[in-house]
Formats: sequence, C-alpha cells, structure tokens
Amino acid sequence: MLLASREYELELLEQFPLVLGMDEVGRGAIAGPVSVGVCVVDRDTSEAPAGLADSKLVSASKRGALAEAVATWSVATHVASSPATEIDEVGIIRALRRAGMRALTALAEQEIFPSAIILDGTHDWLTPPEVLDLWAGPEDQWPVSPLPVYMRVKGDRECAVVAGASMVAKVSRDAYMAALPDPGYGWAKNKGYASAGHRAALQKLGVSAYHRQSWKLPL
Repeated sequence: MLLASREYELELLEQFPLVLGMDEVGRGAIAGPVSVGVCVVDRDTSEAPAGLADSKLVSASKRGALAEAVATWSVATHVASSPATEIDEVGIIRALRRAGMRALTALAEQEIFPSAIILDGTHDWLTPPEVLDLWAGPEDQWPVSPLPVYMRVKGDRECAVVAGASMVAKVSRDAYMAALPDPGYGWAKNKGYASAGHRAALQKLGVSAYHRQSWKLPL
C-alpha cells in the first residue's frame, strides 16, 4: 500500500504559513450526505502518523485510530456535510461546495485561517464561479478572503494532508450512516452506496428520506 508523503505540502509551506488539505466522501452514493473533510498543517507539524494513506485503501478496523492520530498530528481537522435533501435541491457540485465552505467557516470560527488549499482530483468544485446564478446563496461563497486552490491528482493517496482530510471525512460519514434508522437498507454495511443488497432493499422498501431522490435510483 502506498503511504502518503509530505513532499508537496512541505513545498507549499515554504510559501504559505498554513496549508489545508480537503477531500470529499460519499459523492457517488445514492443515499446519505456528501461529506467534506479538512486537515490543516503548518511549518511546525511533525511527520505524518504511521500508516496514513488514502482512506479507501485502509481497513475499517484501522481507520478510527488513524483519524484520531490525524486530529492530534494536525493543527486542526473538521468534517462538514450536505444532506441528501440539499443535494436534490442544488445538485452535487454546489452541495460539495457548500459542505467545503461550511468546513472553512468552522475553522474560521476557531480563528484558524489557512493560506492555501490542496484539493484532491482534477476539478475545482470548491471555488465559486465568477458569476453566481439566481439560485446561489451565501453558502456558495467564500466565508473568508478567497484562497488559492491547488489541484492534486491522487492527492488522497500521495499527499499526507489530503489523506488526513480523507480519513476524518470517511470515518465521520461512515459513523453517521451506520447510526441511521434502518428498516433494511443495510446502511452500516453499504454506507449508502448502490450495493446489491441496497438495490434489493430499494425494490422491497422503496425510497427513504435519506435517498437522493433526484438521482436515477435503481428501483
């Protein structure tokens, strides 16, 4: 398993005093929220926790301890979400942006103001468009001065601060899904993704309040 490196974030820390890693979980699920994790490091942050890697590559039995280690290692972590109802209302990209902005707002309330963001992937879903449409609200806009966003392909695998964000987001969202009222969808096992058991339950039970009803559900 490829362990995450601090190389890229250390390069940015030569320019910026606080660097934030950001990653999302739950984007491809058909039920439950999409959650965005953030992890902040500075120039005094020590070596990353042993075993830190992309949360998808780490066993469920080890994720909880790693998420706790990330919280201790970093300057700060936070997880914010956008529920299924909001995804239905505004679409997945704006829902992701709102969750990301909520996470940044939570840090600002703690007087933690990152200087730059490393975002996993190739598409910057966080930065608001220059012209917001008529349906945009205040949660679609930066809670603080706009920050530079650096895209990093496979950032959750290769960059420690992004892997840390991925880890805390995954653990938080999984715990939320496992705690939902469950008449037979199997939330604790499938976490809202379209597994065979989940699809069978949809056929039997129909759509719940936690499903993304604007999506093409396998009914």
